[in-house]
Amino acid sequence: MPDSTNPVPVLARIASDASCLHHALRALPAERDASTLAAHITDAQDLADTALRLFLTRSRQTSRPSPTDLLPLHRVAQIAKAAQDAAAELTAALARAVENQRRQAAATSRRVVLIGPTPQQFIESAADLLDRIPALCDAREWPESPCH
Repeated sequence: MPDSTNPVPVLARIASDASCLHHALRALPAERDASTLAAHITDAQDLADTALRLFLTRSRQTSRPSPTDLLPLHRVAQIAKAAQDAAAELTAALARAVENQRRQAAATSRRVVLIGPTPQQFIESAADLLDRIPALCDAREWPESPCH
């Protein structure tokens, strides 16, 4: 178990996981299946959960946080929000993909009206959100970092 007083190993794992998920989303084929999207939603939610656990651990360590203590907490909160927002975008992509498939299956003519934004637009938005996380995890910005 990582040292709870040093967030750097946790941040490194978050940055790595966010980068991997970002690349996985960019590589998704146009004919993605629902189970793949659902797995990516779970991955993004896990990132948010890890960041929130780090936030709780860090916030409990000081009874009266100083401005210096608040900056890292703010960054961890931003990481959690970006991961949660990415999960929400992926959930919207999944819902839109299923709805458009339902419309296509129920169509009685060749003309099917699909609703937008497309699932791919939601996926791209999620990938953009995940792309921000590694910079927020940059170890050089943390007081406990060995990079100082």
